[in-house]
Amino acid sequence: MPGWIAEASGAPRARITGVVYLLYFLTAVLGQYLASRKLVVYGVAFNVIANAFYVATTLLFYELFKPVRKRVSLVAALFSLVGCAVATLGLFHLAPSRISPLLFFGPYCLLLGYLILRSTFLPRILGVLMVLAGVGWLIFLLPRLPLFLSRCIEGLGILAEGLLMLWLLVRGVNVSRWRDQAGEGSRRGNAG
Repeated sequence: MPGWIAEASGAPRARITGVVYLLYFLTAVLGQYLASRKLVVYGVAFNVIANAFYVATTLLFYELFKPVRKRVSLVAALFSLVGCAVATLGLFHLAPSRISPLLFFGPYCLLLGYLILRSTFLPRILGVLMVLAGVGWLIFLLPRLPLFLSRCIEGLGILAEGLLMLWLLVRGVNVSRWRDQAGEGSRRGNAG
């Protein structure tokens, strides 16, 4: 990667990721609200837009975490993209009902948590929370999960992703550490 791209990549990309992540949250909440008010067509439309924002967020996270472990970042992105496709198809009742998007978003959160923990440019607590959210989303798939536990897991997932989004918006990443890790990755071939 040319030096000027590496220098420009860290901070602005992290903040842009935070903004797109926020747009995802806002459109997803609005889509759910509209659907619950029997405005199904509008709810579906906003959920499609939310899924598009999540695809963009996924691609931005891939680029942000590529210096940490390129292959792991790619696998994480693939899990998320498949989850987005399943979620979008589900909006139109085209996805098999037995396949939940959480089957893909759980591993995605686990892998993002791992990448955050391996990174030097984000707080480790965000990585721990994302790992817990990933495990939670996978547990959420279990049949006959008690309502209380189900709500706790849902809250943990929203909390973890929300805190990551807010951190990226407000603080971004430690740019010098991101640059160091990006430079180190390119020197060793970033085999990951």
